[in-house]
Amino acid sequence: MKKIVALTGAGISAESGLATFRGADGLWEGHRIEDLASPEGWARNPSLVLDFYNQRRRSAREAEPNAGHQALVELAQDFEVVIITQNVDNLHERAGSQQVIHLHGQLFEARSSYFDQLVYPMESDLIELGDLCEKGYQLRPNIVWFGEQVPLMERAIEEAATADAFLVIGTSLQVYPAASLVHYTRPDCPIYIIDPNQPAVSGRPSLHFVPEPATTGVTRVARELREQLV
Repeated sequence: MKKIVALTGAGISAESGLATFRGADGLWEGHRIEDLASPEGWARNPSLVLDFYNQRRRSAREAEPNAGHQALVELAQDFEVVIITQNVDNLHERAGSQQVIHLHGQLFEARSSYFDQLVYPMESDLIELGDLCEKGYQLRPNIVWFGEQVPLMERAIEEAATADAFLVIGTSLQVYPAASLVHYTRPDCPIYIIDPNQPAVSGRPSLHFVPEPATTGVTRVARELREQLV
């Protein structure tokens, strides 16, 4: 069975009504995003950081998977489909995708602020000051913040290197190391860039630009892949 690897970003979630992580001005209620998503911001004001993610969690729970998510699920009827997502929501899983790698963590998990391996599924939308791990340390969102290592990057590289086709959906390819994944694909691997705004990618012989949102673009590319690879 041929293997499709999809790298998804904020654009696919935005079509479900979720605001992009940064927004147009890089601010959230007057705060720089770096103050809300970095170890330094957490150290300065953990209650502000927790409030930010608590609100994002509520929004994500209210959102529904869209046609772009569904098209990837349907693609798995004919191919092995692995999704590498920069998004922290669970819309891919709720749509029905089985193989999802969350490069930047998961919104509906909490983890120890001291022992990274202590991760807990969340039963509510809230993490509050005073919520502790089993070792007695404050819980934090299980999110990869600016300046932190991306633990699943090596696995993502392995998946990209074995793809028969690589899809880039709803991402500007400006956030590293995720953006570097296109360079780990085989030289003959076709790459489909599905986004209304064309990111700066060049130098590949099999590069296809699809200037559409995920809700229509993924369906169109899926049709082409079935014609070419099945």
